[in-house]
Amino acid sequence: MRSNHRPVRSAASIAFVAGIAALGLAGLTPADAADKESRAKAERGKYLVATAGCMDCHTPFKMGPKGPEPDMSHMLSGHPENLNMPPVPTLPPGPWLVVSSATNTAIAGPWGVSFGANLTPDDDTGLGLWTERDFMQTIRTGRLQGKGREVLPPMPIAVYNNFSDRDLSAIFTYLRTIPPIRNRVPEPWAPGAPAPGPAAAAK
Repeated sequence: MRSNHRPVRSAASIAFVAGIAALGLAGLTPADAADKESRAKAERGKYLVATAGCMDCHTPFKMGPKGPEPDMSHMLSGHPENLNMPPVPTLPPGPWLVVSSATNTAIAGPWGVSFGANLTPDDDTGLGLWTERDFMQTIRTGRLQGKGREVLPPMPIAVYNNFSDRDLSAIFTYLRTIPPIRNRVPEPWAPGAPAPGPAAAAK
């Protein structure tokens, strides 16, 4: 006796088939769709980087016709390794607390001297070997890759912690798309420590 029973497809299977059909109607393969989604994610990250002030400390400034402006030929590559900073000037007593280099990539304060990091995907001197988790843990914990040294001011960790995981993922995705620039940023100087020589700064 022939059975009229037909197997019921799961909701997931139906959704999958519907999704494939929709891609076909749109003229997209699954690979095309994934690429489109990745590009949209990177565009979101680009917007967040542009509006969150990342350029202010991670892209060195140069003097333009109207004053200091970001040097986009070194976009997000951090403090220039060939710019050896002299000792921090002693400020007179008063309300002034922080000193900035002309490039705005070296900032001196009570924490010592910090340098804008290289955010480009260079394997040796930037974020090229970092994972998305390394990046997220840096922001979430305030320590490099979640376990290294403390991230120093003026990096606004407390502010950037308000980014959602989705936002941080988009930022990291965008940073992977920019040109890698080999530029080894100096290690921070401890408070009161003398300025290292050129050789030490370039290591």
